Amino acid sequence: MENKNHEKLPEVWLRGSIPEVPALLQPAAHALLQAREDVYKYTQDFPDVFLWQNPAGRASVGFHLQHLTGVIDRMLTYASAKPLSENQFSALRSEGEPNENIQMSQLVAAFNAKVNDAIRYLKNTSESILTEPRTVGRKQLPSTVIGLLFHAAEHSQRHVGQLLVTISVLKQK
Repeated sequence: MENKNHEKLPEVWLRGSIPEVPALLQPAAHALLQAREDVYKYTQDFPDVFLWQNPAGRASVGFHLQHLTGVIDRMLTYASAKPLSENQFSALRSEGEPNENIQMSQLVAAFNAKVNDAIRYLKNTSESILTEPRTVGRKQLPSTVIGLLFHAAEHSQRHVGQLLVTISVLKQK
């Protein structure tokens, strides 16, 4: 990302603390904000015609963007000790389903909004609850608040990497 003077900024984690985010949650905030910047950078000028293509049988750009948004949403729900809603299950089932009515800009905007939600969530999370147990999914698999918040961040980073590769392959066409 560049600032108004067109100077390249350091990665988010090298820019200092995110105001109001507890110290133990700074790495998650940094990773989520870096993911947002990278998504914005990598998707600039990417043609919508390639959004649902699966190069070499791999996941589409559309899938990665939907999944990035969905994972953060689901992890925040579990961290809040709530079950997923029917809308969340529906969104999960439709991740990656080609939809010519969806544009790149809409998927990027949805991801941006979900990162904003996550940063708000982090700001309002007390460090005293980070080790509290939480469960995941219908099988009620064990985790903790910090485990879920960290997973939202690291999983986002992983999919941004896959998104970059998919975009670079499709741009070669």
